Amino acid sequence: MKKNVIVSLADSNYFELLNELIDSIKQFQESKDVAICILDAGLSKEQITKLSKKVDEIKTAEWDIQVSQKKVKGQEWLKSQVSRAFLPKYFPNYEKYLWIDCDAWVNDWNSVELYFKACDDGKLGITQTLGPGYKIMSKVNWLFGKIAIIKSQNFKHAVKSKIGLSKARKLAFAPHINIGVFSLEKNSPGWTSWQKNLKETLKEGNIFGSEGLAINMSVYIDDLETEFLPLNCNWIASNLLPKFDENKNTFVEPYLPNYKIGIMHLAAGIWDGDKDMRLDKEVKIKIESTKKNLLSKSLRYGS
Repeated sequence: MKKNVIVSLADSNYFELLNELIDSIKQFQESKDVAICILDAGLSKEQITKLSKKVDEIKTAEWDIQVSQKKVKGQEWLKSQVSRAFLPKYFPNYEKYLWIDCDAWVNDWNSVELYFKACDDGKLGITQTLGPGYKIMSKVNWLFGKIAIIKSQNFKHAVKSKIGLSKARKLAFAPHINIGVFSLEKNSPGWTSWQKNLKETLKEGNIFGSEGLAINMSVYIDDLETEFLPLNCNWIASNLLPKFDENKNTFVEPYLPNYKIGIMHLAAGIWDGDKDMRLDKEVKIKIESTKKNLLSKSLRYGS
């Protein structure tokens, strides 16, 4: 019986990305000891049939916290903003859970091992969107040249969700935590804290982003014990492009010592005009190599 599981979710539009994520996991010999489970948020029957040959379990994602259908507007994929906080309910037979968004893929198995290690003893394993090369962490509007109006991601979402100004202030300058990759043990108190906060953020705020705000509340307000992992464990390429190591034929961090990217995450999309690399595999962008060459590359798995 496999003790650890990697979970993701997709609808039919993101099937190819999900399929690539699964392939990226299975390229490593170590993956044979880890289960792969999928939450279905609108996959076609044909897609489910293809996936069922490659993964351990597929379950239909639900609205584990009721939200207004006016907010849903037929976007069933938004269940990902709720159901990921209830993974032990869907897949109860595992001890440790690693969630990876379907628009991410595994480039180095060491990052997978780190996430499973990070959630020991009930801790949350996660990565902050903060590191070398990040030049702007918060946007500020200046009034009269000296009064600052904060527009950080955490603060903006907190105010819109009406969780209270005191809580919003605690989150205002806290480094944002991306919920696209995280790990938790089955019996971690993190699930209860997260679900409690998610119920609060969903009352008034948008569905999209609600789960991220909720986990930031768990860490920075509820003081959930957290193991913060390096940025290469959840490399959000739209924030900072990687470099490519031509000698090792792999993506690496753009600054010395050029650590290998562990999990490449295409959150928010990688755009060429109006084309998003997540939906168009032909999209390529210019990135530097460690030899200072300018390369035209796709950041998708197998490209």
